[in-house]
Amino acid sequence: MQPPLDPVAPLKATANRWMPATLKAGTNVKMNSPVIVEQKVNALLNNLTIRSFDSISDQIIGWANRSEKERDGRTLIQVIRLVFERAKDEENLSEMYARLCRKITDQISMKVQDDDILDNEGKPFAGGQLFRKYLLNRCQEDFERGWAVKEAASAAAAAKATKDAAAKESAAKGGDVGGVESFSDEYHAVARAKRRGLGLIRFIGELFKLQMLTERIMHECIKKLLGNIENPEEEDIESLCTLLTTVGSVIDTPQARAHMDVYFSRMKGLAKSEKVNSRMAFMLQDVIELRSNGWKSRKGTARVSSNMPDML
Repeated sequence: MQPPLDPVAPLKATANRWMPATLKAGTNVKMNSPVIVEQKVNALLNNLTIRSFDSISDQIIGWANRSEKERDGRTLIQVIRLVFERAKDEENLSEMYARLCRKITDQISMKVQDDDILDNEGKPFAGGQLFRKYLLNRCQEDFERGWAVKEAASAAAAAKATKDAAAKESAAKGGDVGGVESFSDEYHAVARAKRRGLGLIRFIGELFKLQMLTERIMHECIKKLLGNIENPEEEDIESLCTLLTTVGSVIDTPQARAHMDVYFSRMKGLAKSEKVNSRMAFMLQDVIELRSNGWKSRKGTARVSSNMPDML
């Protein structure tokens, strides 16, 4: 039989011990603070899947409804920003994030309003109407900002080309390789901007399919992406093809036939242009053939069809 163990004194809490920021004395972090909203909503978005859509989306709407006690909708604006960031980074989940926006529009409290945004009668926008207003503003801002970021990153990469070439030559001779690492950073910055730009375009298309954005906005996006025929950008062409593949069967109506014919006439010219590389030319040709085939893929299904169940 072993003798009883001696009692162990409890550990003493030191003054500089680690603890969550929300529990530190003097922080007094409110549940509606931007820090808490970002943590909680991001955690919910991390767990948002097709299976968990109903329960998780309800909780996200609960956080958006915390704007009921605000007069400027700041918490709702933050929720929209977080959803947009996810949609741009996760293009393969664009449809799910668009459905989330549709559900928020339909179910957000009418007590959520913004006193600075008034309708024609001078009344504050509220509920789903306010959410759609915020959503439209965000689409426009991110569309313009996305291309501005891409162009800035491309310009920075081009400006460093000479310096990086010299750094590579130096590295080959046993010199400093810091320039090569810098070149790699610029390359990844451009690639990330392109990826997020494509994610935004796909998300915009999915929002349109759920009647969250108007046909006029889609035409404005298409015209912008086709705006540089003389010196076309790869990213513009790829985004154009992504958008038309996403919304083509919905937007290509008899009423819009004249506009669509003009778009595709320009696309046929681009596909034959010497300024367009073979990958982009094949991508353009695929969309041209898709339209000729009634917006049905080679497998015989409409490209607008959804792989997700109707959850709303």
